[in-house]
Amino acid sequence: MTSIITDPDALSALCQRIRNAPRIAIDTEFHNERSYTARLMVVQIAFEDEIVLIDPIALPNLTPLAEALQHTTVVGHALSGDLRIFAERFGVLPSRIFDTQIAAAFCGYGLSISLLDLVQSITGIRLQKSQTVSDWSARPLTQRQLEYLVDDVAHLFALHDALQKKLEANQRLAWADAEMDALSQLSTFTADPQRLYLRLNGTSRLNRRDLGIVRELAALRDRIARDKDVPSKYIFSDDVLMSIMSVRPSQIEELSQLRRLEPSARKAYGAEIVAAIQRASDLPEYELPPRITRMVPLNRDGIVTLLSVVAAAIAAEHDLPTALLAPRAALDRVARDLPKDHEEMSVALELSEWRVALLADRLLDLLAGRTALCITDTKNETPRVVTVSQFPL
Repeated sequence: MTSIITDPDALSALCQRIRNAPRIAIDTEFHNERSYTARLMVVQIAFEDEIVLIDPIALPNLTPLAEALQHTTVVGHALSGDLRIFAERFGVLPSRIFDTQIAAAFCGYGLSISLLDLVQSITGIRLQKSQTVSDWSARPLTQRQLEYLVDDVAHLFALHDALQKKLEANQRLAWADAEMDALSQLSTFTADPQRLYLRLNGTSRLNRRDLGIVRELAALRDRIARDKDVPSKYIFSDDVLMSIMSVRPSQIEELSQLRRLEPSARKAYGAEIVAAIQRASDLPEYELPPRITRMVPLNRDGIVTLLSVVAAAIAAEHDLPTALLAPRAALDRVARDLPKDHEEMSVALELSEWRVALLADRLLDLLAGRTALCITDTKNETPRVVTVSQFPL
């Protein structure tokens, strides 16, 4: 029988047990449709000998749980979504993390293997994912929901043990640890309000003053949404934000020109919108954001394509997903900067040490014309892209 924690005393006892455990497994169920930060509905905790469910509806303050998790190793699958909630709701993250999805990527299972497929591959057990669209706010939880919740954490220790051995055998543990360590940093889940405008469509066409206004409006919208704990689009949409920038109202009354800005929003946020526009309008030129340039020249696009092919070949040599080794943004920066030496390449890549160690020299050779590409093994089912230095023409 799985126990469900619904009162503060039981939560306190559970947190003490977590602090003393060498490791625990965790998963969460949450709803994120109508809040700025997703709202926890269920938290599943597995020990070596027991699985416990926590009811956040009965216990809305789970700060003690978040703090307890700092004292043990937290095992989970695709933890970033769960940890983002802890970072945004409680400002605390576990200090030691083992993410089985990240570990699996370094063990040849692909970049984003599901828990269902990983459990079946490693343990041979077939999970029944029948409640993926369940309403987790409903109480009491049904028997099928309880079985689903238990399944999500019941096999994580077996995955942890198996993947740890594979990582050690393949000498990939340090690489995986570097990726997992990032999940324990609050900065990983903290967006800079002054950079939120970069997510908006259409900014590449704007001048610097317009960008300054959009930056202020995006930061204002985010602050209001965070304070009210509602999605940013509930304050005003991206399209409305861009329309406000175009109109540049200096008086609240001028906001009435914007048909899609609700009257309630004009009344609630009108003064702040006008003040944000005034702040951006008063900024000196040197404080305005730079123009946003998109990589459009055909020659640069071709360079990125070649860099991508080399990165894919290196990833294949090490049985890694290409996107894990070399994100597209990193290759874009290399094509833009065309680094001349190892130091410049490291700066352009902006990647972790293990990635730079694999990529830097090979990409430099390509840029300097010291290598070329060819395809081998075309007569069998696994042709490969390799460099000429490995397979002379």
